[in-house]
Amino acid sequence: MTPSDEILDIVDENDEVVGQAPRGEATARGLRHRCVFIEARDAEGRVFVHRRTATKLLFPSYYDMFVGGVVGAGESYDEAALREAEEELGVSGLPEPEPLFRFLYTGGKHSWWSAVYQVRCELPVSPQVEEVAWHAFLDGAELEERLGEWLWVPDGVEAYRRLKEFRALSS
Repeated sequence: MTPSDEILDIVDENDEVVGQAPRGEATARGLRHRCVFIEARDAEGRVFVHRRTATKLLFPSYYDMFVGGVVGAGESYDEAALREAEEELGVSGLPEPEPLFRFLYTGGKHSWWSAVYQVRCELPVSPQVEEVAWHAFLDGAELEERLGEWLWVPDGVEAYRRLKEFRALSS
């Protein structure tokens, strides 16, 4: 089975399931589904940043400051967050990611409900080669500097902006 064949729950504007479709069809037709974004920080508090592989269905070779992906049909956001974080970081035994907030992302013809999480990863990472072409842990200043230089996934940039606002309001 390819990633395009993975079955996703299709949801409405209230995040209620209204059907199911293969991932490739959901992407091609712009069907609203669910995604998770997990900010992974190392023991020093630096953020895991990576460049997506050129074979990714959406935003190939773009940079991202989150690990994550789609939520499978019948899967909870929390289950998907742990699965995706462990898969993309190439670790096992990661603590459960902490849920922070959700938002509806809409960009062009794409739309998905997005759950944002954070997790501390003190394990040595070995990112999934099918997903990650390059990676590093960057401190806040380095990440902010790179935002103006590199090509970033638009949904990740939106999640990052909202995460900064969320933290500012929470402090």
